[in-house]
Formats: sequence, structure tokens, C-alpha cells
Amino acid sequence: MRGIREEVRRRVPRLTMSLVMAIIFFVISYVVPRAPGIDSILVPGIEGGASYLIGAITMGITVIFLIRALYDALVLGDIVMDIIVRRLGIKGESSPRRAARDFIYIIVIILVTTAIFPVVVLVKWPGESSWLSAATIYIALGLIIVLIYDIGRVIYRVIEQRAELLADRLSQIAETDEKG
Repeated sequence: MRGIREEVRRRVPRLTMSLVMAIIFFVISYVVPRAPGIDSILVPGIEGGASYLIGAITMGITVIFLIRALYDALVLGDIVMDIIVRRLGIKGESSPRRAARDFIYIIVIILVTTAIFPVVVLVKWPGESSWLSAATIYIALGLIIVLIYDIGRVIYRVIEQRAELLADRLSQIAETDEKG
């Protein structure tokens, strides 16, 4: 239990700071390129000029902080899911626990995507369609498909093991009937 506490104490501040920095750089990527005078600065080789370059760099930094936050959130999510799965009474084998954890992740992905989608739809760059909203849906769908595939693999493995045990028992019964 002490290891879990230390991990949570280490990850929560990192997650918070990464999210705060991602929000700050996202706001910078949206506000600074539209500042007066930035459009007049030309950068050789870049069609959009300085505003495009500043927007791209700050958006890249935002993505780096989001990836870092996602990693910390996944570690914390694993800790929380282990606690929830244990509270649900699933103990022992790791396969059913992993399937239960994947199912909980699917629910969390659906809830998070539903919560952030209205905000994502509002984000539009001038002259572009909202590719971010489509990307959000496709990323969530891809994660859900991967998790469903993993659940199917786990269920298949469990059923295969049970079927092999049943076949072994039936063959033992058949052998004892032939001898007896």
C-alpha cells in the first residue's frame, strides 16, 4: 500500500502541472498567432509566416505536455482500476481482472469523449473545418476497438482453458470406463 501512496503522490502533481502547461500553451497557440503585427512578419520557406510557425510550435509543445499528462493519467488509472476491480470482487486470475479493467476503460473513454466533444467542436482555425472533432471521435473509437479486441482475446483464452480442462476430464472418465 505504501508504494501506491508514493506513486499517487508523485504522479498527481506531475499530471496537474502537465495539464496546466498544456492549457497554457494551447491558449498561446490560439491567441499569439492572431496578435496584431504577427501576420506581417514573413518567415522564408513557410507559407503562413510567423503566425503559422508560432502556432505550430506552441501546438507541438501542447501535444508534448498532453502526452506526458496521458502517461501519468494511465498510471493513475491503472491504480484506480485495480482498486475498483478488487472492490468488485474479482480476485485471483489476472485475465478476468484485465477484461474487467478494459471494460471500465471503455466506459471512461466514452464518458471523457462525450464530455470534451462540445469543447472540441468549438475549436476551429480560420479557413479550416473542425478536424479536431473528427480526430477525437476516431481516436476514441480506435481505443475502444483495441480494448474490445483485448477483452475478446482474454475471454477466448479463458474459454479455451476451461474447454481443455473439460476435455481432459471427459477423456479421463472415458479411459476409466474402458478399463473398468
